[in-house]
Amino acid sequence: MHIRQFLDRPSGSLSYLLACPESKRAVMIDPVADDLALYLGVLDEMQWQLDYVLETHLHADHLTAAASLRQATGAKIASGDAQMQNADCQLQEGDRLNIGKLQISVIATPGHTPCCLTYHCADRLFTGDCLLIGDCGNLCDNGADAGRLYDSITRKLLRFADETLLYPGHFQQGRQVSCIGDERRNNPLFCGVSRDEFIARMANRPCQMAARCNEIAAANRQCGIPLSKTN
Repeated sequence: MHIRQFLDRPSGSLSYLLACPESKRAVMIDPVADDLALYLGVLDEMQWQLDYVLETHLHADHLTAAASLRQATGAKIASGDAQMQNADCQLQEGDRLNIGKLQISVIATPGHTPCCLTYHCADRLFTGDCLLIGDCGNLCDNGADAGRLYDSITRKLLRFADETLLYPGHFQQGRQVSCIGDERRNNPLFCGVSRDEFIARMANRPCQMAARCNEIAAANRQCGIPLSKTN
């Protein structure tokens, strides 16, 4: 498997381009609109055909490049959130996507938002804003739920093997990649922390929202098309 990781510094967001070496078919996870030209440049340079754009959740901190990538490449947009009205595919727990010889499994990991998804490919987990490096996603979204987030992480993600690589949705603590063993042993929100303790901690955690978050979320419901272009 070929993997390219992209860091959008203004939002701290991480995006991923995965490709099958044999077929040169590719999939993009959580693309950022400001980095569209970079993604298209890599696809052209590597001669990869983009089949899918996968969203882990409805983002409120950056505008997605999903619609622009679909227009440029013909890729299908897939999401677990029915609010993304222009998506081509609605994904749920247990679904699988085949990208050449790559098989991507869908894991429902709600909590940060009600419809968060994690994508599992080989020995890698692409967790979006659910499980972060030494941290987890905030609870600022409508429908966010600390108990569900704790269950998603402890009952699903932290049960993978220690060596499973974690590719999160955000740059954290100067790091861009972790592994499940490291998070199980060292993440202060989950190591030796009960469900009730976690819920209490999250209730006291300040919620910081990105500027223009409502405008960004509204555009992302249209897969990244600004409202001015939909009216």
